Amino acid sequence: MKNVLLFVLCCFVTTLSWAQDENAALPKKDKKEKPPIDLYKIISHDRDTTYIDTTLSIQKEYKFNYLRKDNFELLPFANVGQTYNTLAYDFSRKNFKPLFVAQGHHFNYEQIEAISYYSVPTPLSELYFKTAFEQGQQLDAFFTVNTSKQFNFSISYKGIRSLGQYQQALASTGNFRFTSNYHTKNNRYKIRAHIVAQDILNEENGGLLSTSIPLFVNNIGNFDDRARLDVNFENAENKLEGLRFYGDHEYELISQRDSVSYNILSIGNQISYEDKFYEYRQLAPFAGYGASYEAANLKKETTLEDFNAQAFAKLDNSLLGKIGAYVGYTNYNYGYNSVLILDDGRIPNRLQGDIITAGANYKKQYKGFALEGEGFINVAGDFDANYVKGAASFSFNESNRVKASASIHSSAPNFNFLLYQSDYVNYNWQTSFNNVKTQELQFELKSKKLLDASLTYTGIDDYTYFAIQPNDSTPTPQQYNERVDYIKVKAEKEFRYKRFALMNTVMIQQALTGGEVLNIPEIITRQSIYYQDEWFEKAAFIQAGVTFKYFTEYNMNGYDPVLAEFYVQNDQKLGGFPLVDIFFNAKVRQTRIFFKFEHVNQLFNSTNSHFSAPTYPYRDAVIRFGLVWDFFL
Repeated sequence: MKNVLLFVLCCFVTTLSWAQDENAALPKKDKKEKPPIDLYKIISHDRDTTYIDTTLSIQKEYKFNYLRKDNFELLPFANVGQTYNTLAYDFSRKNFKPLFVAQGHHFNYEQIEAISYYSVPTPLSELYFKTAFEQGQQLDAFFTVNTSKQFNFSISYKGIRSLGQYQQALASTGNFRFTSNYHTKNNRYKIRAHIVAQDILNEENGGLLSTSIPLFVNNIGNFDDRARLDVNFENAENKLEGLRFYGDHEYELISQRDSVSYNILSIGNQISYEDKFYEYRQLAPFAGYGASYEAANLKKETTLEDFNAQAFAKLDNSLLGKIGAYVGYTNYNYGYNSVLILDDGRIPNRLQGDIITAGANYKKQYKGFALEGEGFINVAGDFDANYVKGAASFSFNESNRVKASASIHSSAPNFNFLLYQSDYVNYNWQTSFNNVKTQELQFELKSKKLLDASLTYTGIDDYTYFAIQPNDSTPTPQQYNERVDYIKVKAEKEFRYKRFALMNTVMIQQALTGGEVLNIPEIITRQSIYYQDEWFEKAAFIQAGVTFKYFTEYNMNGYDPVLAEFYVQNDQKLGGFPLVDIFFNAKVRQTRIFFKFEHVNQLFNSTNSHFSAPTYPYRDAVIRFGLVWDFFL
């Protein structure tokens, strides 16, 4: 980490000097003059632009959490910084090669598409703070500045350390982000880059011991102090690390713009290198995971080196729309430091090779209509993959829009389905699974007067999953030889009456086929009834209310700490418990303050049925608070 920070500092000093030499500083403004908020721009990976939002709304309440996004479809574990169980699935991610291992620890891992870039008229900083569980806090600090009209950089760090209420449940994570972007005065040349260093450390305890579960469920004795409950082991931890360098630039070969038409032809390329690392460590083997190759100090490292380069061309024409095409090259190197020799064969230590990909995309808007299309195919390499998507939408006005899309996708299963090694005998395998083939149809309605709704159908062939087979004690990779058909309907609507509001979110879903391998609750619902008004002669905006969340009972997936993955189990139904939160929030100038009494109904339960996964309890009632503070310098 020290080397990364030193490298960033050198890059910053160099680019800062370059930008200041080439461009004059921003013009000085009257100290009393405050730039409009829409000049504080946030630019996404796809170059869509929004601006800083300092308002307080019910959506901000939903996003005030560790992930800083609405986790309606997720169920967190007892300690902040731990993993999440999945209540509803999204199969829309497009990838042309296998994903890395330990996907259960990737909820807080920021991918290339999640990184934003900025343009601001004055320096801007944001501070996020929230209490955690037992000896810990979480913090997300962010700063960005334009040294000139053309050059911006940002630096941020998101960290958490929380001991947790149960034995051996500490979570310690860090996400360091540095971004920069530059464009020439005529805006024909653009370049941007980021460096991201991430580490996610979790102590693992294997869940509650079988003798502790009745004590938890029945509220026996003094076991409301959760540290008194015995867990399966207290000597293990796993860690996910990643370091990524990314950059892209483009130049407008043809740049013709006037008041009625435009014709822009751009060429460019992007390049990235990412080094990822996952490790499971345990001082002594746990008998429940079977035999081990080591009698003590179990430790196995999994690594991935991933290099990507892409060259692209884009045409943006007022008549034809936006047309783009690209060719990409990838070199990957996944695996371990040693080969495993078994009585019945040999498990290699590496999957490495090259992939060449070609793709194209299209977008056209005409009045209220919009057409979109994109696709890619692996034309060479060890992994076959393809993706095609088409979408059409119509906007009746700013408040009402409908959209329909269809996609097909084929890609290899994740790396840990294909090759995995461990010091535990049961966790070693090499497979030759088929590509996972996904087809998806989606319909969306967004209407301020009616409601926001979506219907998604997903069909999957050769679905891959982890499961514990009969006569086994640990999960192994499986490929389903039948089809999975999955449908979900989600609707959101807010009703307002004077200073009161009721926000409703409901999801109904079902696995039409393949329900034995795709475990989901049929209903997820969340209602928030709240009051909001300006107090103290409009010096503060107040928001106070209650949120109720519920999902039906189902065969909840189990969690395996060796893999840091969830596995399918059909022996135990969990869920069916309400989650009631009481919140009181306030906005004072540019500061939003949040108070919440989480899971307050747990205090009135005679028994505890709240679990995040088999043997892993959900968090108890707790009061937490925090703030988001924006500084416009």
